[in-house]
Amino acid sequence: MSSTGLLAGQLALVTGASRGIGAATAKALAAAGAHVILTARAGKDLEAVEQAIYETGGSATIAPVDLAEPDGIARLAAAIGRRWDALDIMVINAAVLPTLTPVWQIEPKDLSRAMTLNVLATQSLIAGFDPMLKKSKDARVIGVTSSVGSAPRAYWGAYGATKAAFENLLDAYAQEVRNLSAIRVAILDPGATRTAMRAKAYPGEDPASVKAPEVVADYITALLGESFASPARVSVNQPREPQVLTNG
Repeated sequence: MSSTGLLAGQLALVTGASRGIGAATAKALAAAGAHVILTARAGKDLEAVEQAIYETGGSATIAPVDLAEPDGIARLAAAIGRRWDALDIMVINAAVLPTLTPVWQIEPKDLSRAMTLNVLATQSLIAGFDPMLKKSKDARVIGVTSSVGSAPRAYWGAYGATKAAFENLLDAYAQEVRNLSAIRVAILDPGATRTAMRAKAYPGEDPASVKAPEVVADYITALLGESFASPARVSVNQPREPQVLTNG
C-alpha cells in the first residue's frame, strides 16, 4: 500500500470496478494511496483498470467474481481475509438495470436477477466483510444508489424497488454497528452520469450532456477523507454536507 496520499495505507474493496463509476472510483482511491481490490465479472476489463492504476503509481489486486453466483461472495471474503486483517473501505457499486417497463409487465426472471445482484449480494457483502470492517480503526461503507430508490418513477419500478431495499439494508446496518464499532455508512446518489447503464436507460441522450464517472469518483474520495455522521445520505449534485438520516 502507498505511504502517501489521503488514503495512504488503507485497504479498499470496490465492486463493479471494471467500468464506469466503479473503475473511476478504484483509480481515484488508488491515486489517493489506498490499495484497491477490484472485483467484477469481467476479468480482462479488471486487468485494464489494474494496469491503469499501476501506470499512475498506485497498487491494486484483481478479484474476478460474479456477485450473483452462489457462495461467490463468501469465497471472495475468505480469500481476502487470508491475506489482510482489516478492510477500511467498501464501495458497493455493482448493480444491474432491469428492463424499464410498467409494473404489470415486469418479467419475474428480470426482477429476480436484479434483486439477486442489487439486494441479496449487498447483504452477502455486508455479512462477508463485517468482521474485517470491524477490525479497521476507521471503516467506511459507501453504497451507490439511485434517486428512484426513494422517489418512485413510472417504468422504473423494478430497479427502484431493488434500490429501495438496498438503501434500507445499508441504513439498518449503519444503525446496528454505529455504537459497536468505527464503521460509518453513506448512501450516495451519483445523479446523471456517463455510464453504460445510463446509455441503456436513455439511448437517445448525448453522453457529453452528463458528467463523467471521474466526477463521482473524486466526490467519493473526498467524502472518504471527511468525517460524516452515519448513516448519511449524500448526492453528487448537492454540496457535500452529509446529513444524518432520520426514521420517519
